[in-house]
Amino acid sequence: MASAAGPLAAGWSVHSVWMRRRLSVARHDPLSGLWTRDAFEHRAARLLARHPHVAVVLVDLDGFKALNDTHGHAAGDAAIRATAAGLAAALAPYRAAVAGRLGGDEFAAAVVLPYPVASSWLLRGLHDEITAPFRHDGRRLTVGASIGGALSSAVPAGAGRELPALLRLADEAMYTAKRGGGGWQTAGFAPRCTTTTGRRTGRPGTHTTPRKEAS
Repeated sequence: MASAAGPLAAGWSVHSVWMRRRLSVARHDPLSGLWTRDAFEHRAARLLARHPHVAVVLVDLDGFKALNDTHGHAAGDAAIRATAAGLAAALAPYRAAVAGRLGGDEFAAAVVLPYPVASSWLLRGLHDEITAPFRHDGRRLTVGASIGGALSSAVPAGAGRELPALLRLADEAMYTAKRGGGGWQTAGFAPRCTTTTGRRTGRPGTHTTPRKEAS
């Protein structure tokens, strides 16, 4: 019996490793290598539950469609990979961080900060890294970026420190930056925009009847 159990146990061990690898691949975006939306949200929520100062960040690339139209989809793919590399470089100095690609040219991060004022350094560093030139097919290309951030400890207790609320704040701040021509913006204490299914009204995926968030 023992001799028969050996190969069976080994088989289950190999199958378990294979399953874990498959799950890991499924949770990573194949182009950028970052976490997918669901995997990012799970890990970001865990950081929020464990640390007092967490910055939730949304990044939207500026000029991405023009880059695709001018230089082709391969250049767009290179921009996505360069953005992921820029995110990784900017987040490396921090104690704990998670980054994900939410879809298209939209990215998110949750970063544990040593103290609240570090959020300004974080957003500036992210913008510098993401907008740095990258090379594709012998060309030196760039994209712009609009970045919004919301700091968990800047929101009063009981006023919405959960991830969905902070993502809405970061989303509003990001669009404030975009309306100003790009750059980065820190959110205020409460959303000042309408949202639909947790996203700013008017954004892709918000075609259902909008509702006002309670103020």
